[in-house]
This record gives sequence, structure tokens and C-alpha cells, in this order.
Amino acid sequence: MIQRFRSIYQVAIDNGWANKNPFVSFKLKFENTERGYLTMEELTNLMNKQLTSKRLEQIRDIFVFSCFTGLAYCDAQALTAEHIINGPNNRHWLRTHRKKTSTPVDAPLLEIPSQILAKYEGSCLDGKLLPIPTNQKCNDYLKEIAALCGIEKRLTFHLARHTFATTVTLTNGVPIESVSMMLGHRNLKTTQVYAKIVHNKLAEDMAKLSTRLQHLAM
Repeated sequence: MIQRFRSIYQVAIDNGWANKNPFVSFKLKFENTERGYLTMEELTNLMNKQLTSKRLEQIRDIFVFSCFTGLAYCDAQALTAEHIINGPNNRHWLRTHRKKTSTPVDAPLLEIPSQILAKYEGSCLDGKLLPIPTNQKCNDYLKEIAALCGIEKRLTFHLARHTFATTVTLTNGVPIESVSMMLGHRNLKTTQVYAKIVHNKLAEDMAKLSTRLQHLAM
């Protein structure tokens, strides 16, 4: 907030509306935050869980859709047929713009989200592809789903986006530049926050390297 106030005051000074910026000498310190995400085991458990409630099944499907596309809530809710195009290799691609930043999102549509779109085809009367209620309702229902699946993490719709970045893409060797493009990040540094917590991928890579170098051992 102080950073924003400092920027506003600088605009005021540049336009002659103020003489001094009271925040100019304030030193800002930012703490690195850990982004929560589901592991592949947790995600698989969530996907395979038999839910007797259609309401919870629908929210689970939409959450999984976001786990395999990286779309934020508002972008998934706004999804229409015009956002699905025929891309390279005759595959369906997801092409849209992030509502938050207006940055383009361009990514191949994987099999799981394609199946979810087919499942709910024609279920919305307003041309939307997925029947998504309000963000508050989604998160309330996700709490119920987490309890049923034995997931102790705080399950929210935005956690699906983090899961896409870590478990689905970076952990499976997708280059960080490609992940950044699919997430619609303006700056690669934003995506690097996820790369810092993918320890399992690092361990696997080093294990492979160790195997390759065994013949060099003295």
C-alpha cells in the first residue's frame, strides 16, 4: 500500500499538485511468500473421489479444469466457444486474455480439461462453457470437497492455478518460459516464484544425472 501511495504522490508532484513525497525515504521490504498447491497424489485423489452430490461434483470438475489449464476464477467463468481454437498439430488450444492484467493466454488444451468441457457442453444458457457459480460459493464447496478427500490444505479456486504451475507443468519438465506464457504472466520473475518450490523435480533431475555419471566414478 505504501508503494502505491508513493507512486500516487509522485504523479501529484509531476503535475504540480504536491510539493513533497512523504513516502520517498521509506524503504520497502518484501517477504517471499510460499504458494500453496496440490501434489500429484492429492490431485489424483481429488479427481478419483466418488462424490454423491452433483453440486460438489460440478465444482470439483471445474477446479480440476483450472488445475490443468491454469485459468483464474474470472477467466474460467468468462470462457466461451470463441476462446477454443484449432492450433498446431490439429489440437484444440485455449486462447484468451487474463481479465486481471489483459495479458494474452495461449496454451494447448490437454485431454482432461477437454473431457470436462465435453461433459458440460450445452449446460449454460448464456454461451459460457462451464457452469461456474460465484467465487465465494466455489470456495465454500471446495472446503467440503477437501474434507471429503482428506486434504488438509486450504482448498480455494486460486490454488488450482498454483497447482497447474507446479505439479502439472514445472514438475513434469515444462520450461518455465512456456509456463509463464500459459499463465499469462507479464514478467518471468512472477513465474519463478513457483520454480523455487518444485523440490521433487530437482531431486529427480539430479538422480538421473547421478545415473549418467556413474561410469565416471573413481
